[in-house]
Amino acid sequence: MIVVLALILGVLLGAFFLIPRDRKSGGTKKVESNASNKKVSKIYSKAEVALHAKKTDCWIIIKDKVYDVTSYVEEHPGGDAILAHAGDDSTEGFYGYASVC
Repeated sequence: MIVVLALILGVLLGAFFLIPRDRKSGGTKKVESNASNKKVSKIYSKAEVALHAKKTDCWIIIKDKVYDVTSYVEEHPGGDAILAHAGDDSTEGFYGYASVC
């Protein structure tokens, strides 16, 4: 009888130490659904993008995708050259003419 109890206790203790647990969440793992993490794309017209052609509000189009680069304007290595295509398609300036063709 003592041998059986010792064996059961040994199995339980072994399981306690060997089964991986997430100690921060009390031994349970949190599983998040990818459905809530998906990005939703929005379609902008060229006219709408053209409204964002200032140093303080700068959007550009690169390969048919719209980017808000306002926070990058001051850091742009070409200085204000980024503003030449602000509110417009900048694919050619970004990749170079040969890459676009």
